[in-house]
Amino acid sequence: MNSGDYFEFSIAHDRQYTLDHLWVQLLDDDKEEMTVKLGISEFIRAEYGEIVRVVLTKPEDDSEFQVEMGEDENQNDDDSSVTPLSRGDELDVDDLMITIRTTNERILINAPFPCKIAQLNGDVEDNPDLVNDEAYGDGWCMIVKPHEWDEDMHLNEQEYIEYLNEI
Repeated sequence: MNSGDYFEFSIAHDRQYTLDHLWVQLLDDDKEEMTVKLGISEFIRAEYGEIVRVVLTKPEDDSEFQVEMGEDENQNDDDSSVTPLSRGDELDVDDLMITIRTTNERILINAPFPCKIAQLNGDVEDNPDLVNDEAYGDGWCMIVKPHEWDEDMHLNEQEYIEYLNEI
């Protein structure tokens, strides 16, 4: 929050969190059919500004988002050439999963664990206000089937609050 503004945000108590500010919610803990819902913590909006675009991208497309733009370059680059994720796609740890544009920043979020896409919430790409207004509700991004799962690999609510206080 470089502008000195103060923003309140909430943290859902029934989720776990990653260091990249994703929330993780276990939907079905059956080993064979385990599914996990992923979304963006309200901290992103509070820290970086209102979310104006959410792009669920394929891992191989991350190079176009890593190019630093100079002041004279066009900041309105086109995301239409990005290949979207689709159901059944596989993600490995650290594959680009979500690109978020806020009023102030572009944020790249990688997959927190190896997984297979079970369902995408395309509504967040069409209407990023869902993430701004209902981050822990209708603003979720995807449901995945993890290949590796350990509940201890993510922060609980209290650990996430402590982490936020440190950054």
